[in-house]
Parts: sequence; structure tokens; C-alpha cells
Amino acid sequence: MTELDVAELQRRLAAFAAARDWEQYHTPKNLVAALSVEASELVEIFQWLTPEQSARIMDEPEAAHRVADEVADVLAYLLQFCEVLGIDPLQALAAKMDRNEKRFPVPGPPEPQDRHSSE
Repeated sequence: MTELDVAELQRRLAAFAAARDWEQYHTPKNLVAALSVEASELVEIFQWLTPEQSARIMDEPEAAHRVADEVADVLAYLLQFCEVLGIDPLQALAAKMDRNEKRFPVPGPPEPQDRHSSE
């Protein structure tokens, strides 16, 4: 299997929508609403599971299939949203990670306390 590429997936999604004359509905507002709905459907699968059940969900073939389908729906709408607004999702993620690494540095070892300072 060849490695999938984000731009190719975006082209495929756009071609799928164009062939069905759906581009007229693919406004940022509609796409972000659809993204929210699909993310909520993913949440619904996990809603009443214990933490232990949620960690093992991919062991159940029917549940694993549902989770994978909802992940695909979320990603599809996110990629279409990014395409419509001209956002490179990988570049956006890399930039956000750069900011987060600066904002939340890895904590260093604790500073030794001076035993004599409290005497």
C-alpha cells in the first residue's frame, strides 16, 4: 500500500463533491457544522463506557468499525474545511506544536532545596 497524502485526499474529496454538485453546500459554516456533528457521533460511541472499556474498544470488531468510520468522517470534513479556507492542516499542526513546545516546556528536575534556608 502506498502512503496517502493529504493533498491527494483533499483532491479526491473535492472530486467526489463536484461529481455530485455538492460544492455549493461546502461553505466554511456548513463544513464546520458537519465536522462538529461527526465529532459528536464519535463522542457518542464512547459516552457511557468506562475508561477501561474505552481503552479496549478496538478489540470489538463492530465497535472498531464504527469508530474508524466516524474518524474518517471527522477527517473528511476537516480536510474539506481546510481546503475551502486555504489552510494547510499539516503546516497548521506543526506551527501549533512549535507554539505549544515553547508555551509548555518539559519540566526539568526539581531544584535542590537549601536545608539551611528555613532554619
